Amino acid sequence: MINAAILGLGRWGRALVNSVQGKSDAIRFVAGATRTRTGAEDFAREKGFKLVDRYDEILSDPSIDAVVIATPHSQHAEQVKAAIAAKKHIHVEKPITLDRPSAELLVKAAQDAGLMVSVGFCRRFHPSVGDIRARLKDGRLGQVMSMTAQYTTSTGQFIPPDHWRADATEAPAGGLTAVGVHLIDHMIEFAGPVRDVLCATTQYIPGPEADDTTTILLRFESGATGTMFCSVATATDFRFSLYGTKGLAEIARIDLSQFRYVPTSDAPPTGVITAPPDQTAEHSGFDMLGAQMEAFANSIATGVPYLIPLDDVLHGMAVFDAVVRSAKTGRIEPVAGK
Repeated sequence: MINAAILGLGRWGRALVNSVQGKSDAIRFVAGATRTRTGAEDFAREKGFKLVDRYDEILSDPSIDAVVIATPHSQHAEQVKAAIAAKKHIHVEKPITLDRPSAELLVKAAQDAGLMVSVGFCRRFHPSVGDIRARLKDGRLGQVMSMTAQYTTSTGQFIPPDHWRADATEAPAGGLTAVGVHLIDHMIEFAGPVRDVLCATTQYIPGPEADDTTTILLRFESGATGTMFCSVATATDFRFSLYGTKGLAEIARIDLSQFRYVPTSDAPPTGVITAPPDQTAEHSGFDMLGAQMEAFANSIATGVPYLIPLDDVLHGMAVFDAVVRSAKTGRIEPVAGK
């Protein structure tokens, strides 16, 4: 059993605790720290872990194996660095930092120290994503031609203007940090390195400093293309479609529960164009956060490789940097370190 501490007990930090506390034989939270204790005392008491005043108290506790970081993005780099110095394994919410160079330094430091570091791309663990992965591996989808994706939420209207998520330095390029990085991660897994990007952002919710809506075009080294739309200013939804030379795979619904695969036709049309019957699957009720936390713990305990390679995380940060540049310049921006 891995003993973990949670740093940051806002909405997402609590979700991470709820995903495994009292449910998992692999990991449990034994301590927590947060900037704002109001309300956190009751949550910690209910979940059976101690609440401490300072992060240093977590880092100096030899009974704690790992730190789970769910704090503002700009704080990740220093907090991860401190955890590495304290010889704690680390799970950090996405994005790992706010640029590739700082992310690369942290990853190297963790690896040199023999520590596990994982980043919160929990959607890779979902069975619907696994369905696409399997069809790419066995050739049923053929070569990846293009991907289209949207991830939207209505959370932006509930964020106060003085909240850190409304700060453009914490959330560059509109909906990128909130939801867009998940779509980039899927595309990197399925199509490989990104060559260049073009990004446009705008603001629909008045008040916050940051934009809230983002459209991104991506070109991959393989020749594939990608189109992304992400926003925190409209209805909540998730859709991801991958078009291959042998078929189409699609994930739908905010919980990723609906999967659809359509193979290419095996005979020329004789009249109205039709398609072979859909192959569908329902994966309702799957807990992505719980699966992610248990995989993190199992990697620490057994050395089994974590599902998300750090090379993918770092390339995703290079794409992140290019998207942020493109949002500012309005130009196509190359991705560094392909």
